[in-house]
Amino acid sequence: MTDNALVTLPPPRKLWVRALLMLLMCVAFQIAAWVLIIVALLQLGFVLFAEEPNPRLKDFGRSVGRYLGQIAAFESFATEDLPFPFADWPPADL
Repeated sequence: MTDNALVTLPPPRKLWVRALLMLLMCVAFQIAAWVLIIVALLQLGFVLFAEEPNPRLKDFGRSVGRYLGQIAAFESFATEDLPFPFADWPPADL
């Protein structure tokens, strides 16, 4: 890249808009954390009774964990990318 090249960055959000989005994402984080706890308890039940974890719950739990990571990155200003519901739900496999 040369010194003359123009780098176009997206315009920054207003701080109050980001603060509202951060508050919304805090609520989503709490809900997702409880969902993950429920998934963990269900998996524990599957392992106790069926002696193997449920593969669908395993994938869903992995994607919920990735979602929590996306929210944490947004909340800590590590990224400007908004997580679900403003973007696609994170896949279980990457």
